[in-house]
Amino acid sequence: MSQDVIHNAEAGRFEIRVDDHVAVLDHILSNGRMAMVHTGVPGELEGRGYGGQLARAALDHARREGLRVVPQCSFVRVYIERHPEYAPLVDDGGVG
Repeated sequence: MSQDVIHNAEAGRFEIRVDDHVAVLDHILSNGRMAMVHTGVPGELEGRGYGGQLARAALDHARREGLRVVPQCSFVRVYIERHPEYAPLVDDGGVG
């Protein structure tokens, strides 16, 4: 099931809202890097592919904006391993 992903820049996260639930991918921007620090999908939304949609939206945003990606979140690291087209965005040097 595909839902619209919203980039809530003020909150530093990408969001998918379904009914009263919100799935999120939190990020920190610094010095041309986007650290993806946490992906959270409520139990009621698990198994529907929302985590992957969030990761794809965040990585596509980073690509469009010319940002390097620091995948601190294990979900995002695995997503990049499974989708190697995003590997060139990775900067493991950290944020700061």
